[in-house]
Amino acid sequence: MITIYKTKNYEELSRKTADIISAQLILKPHSVLGLATGSSPIGTYKELVRRCSEGTIDFSKVSTVNLDEYRGISGDNDQSYRYFMNTNLFDHVNIDKTKTNVPDGMATDSDAECERYDSVVSSMNGVDIQLLGIGHDGHIGFNEPCETFPKGTHVVKLTETTIKANSRLFASVDDVPREALTMGIGTIMAAKCVVLIASGKDKAEIVKKAFFGEVTPLIPASILQFHKNAILVADEDALSECNI
Repeated sequence: MITIYKTKNYEELSRKTADIISAQLILKPHSVLGLATGSSPIGTYKELVRRCSEGTIDFSKVSTVNLDEYRGISGDNDQSYRYFMNTNLFDHVNIDKTKTNVPDGMATDSDAECERYDSVVSSMNGVDIQLLGIGHDGHIGFNEPCETFPKGTHVVKLTETTIKANSRLFASVDDVPREALTMGIGTIMAAKCVVLIASGKDKAEIVKKAFFGEVTPLIPASILQFHKNAILVADEDALSECNI
């Protein structure tokens, strides 16, 4: 089942998504949040930081698990997803950083790190809300289009589409890592609630395919059509090709 919230713009989208997460934290202070990186959730994180500073919400008992991390980049690198989470959220709210989890991109044995990370997620008795963005090719996390839906955390080779999209954050496209560690589709689908956010006309085509088209691993986000509690928060531009 998919619930769709249509917003006027990115700012309203960010507030609506923050509303959903805030309600979760108020109802269950020790919630487990699955978090995402990239440009889409930045506005949501800013709104959560504002609400925490005002005392509206409390992160002191919250645990988090992030979707993914580049392989071969350390957590103190300003292009790592650990660094992103610290600078956009964790450094600005009253969260215990020992309860925040991001895959270790510098692990010498990536397969063992994937197994370790799955164990961390499993030990939390379920992610309460998993936040997602969506790539132009339909990827969620770093689960790229392929022939199957990967179940657990795994190493993935990034597609040229993803490398090009992410190159805006690096000095050049050559600096973008070619591999990443990512939660699998099975782990994402096990979350009690999944919230995917999409903004802009450049996401309109893939939003239509993912939520109103065929369910296929060639569009990884399409699996969310089978989730028991999936929420799509998208602005008018991102929903412009959908008849809603």
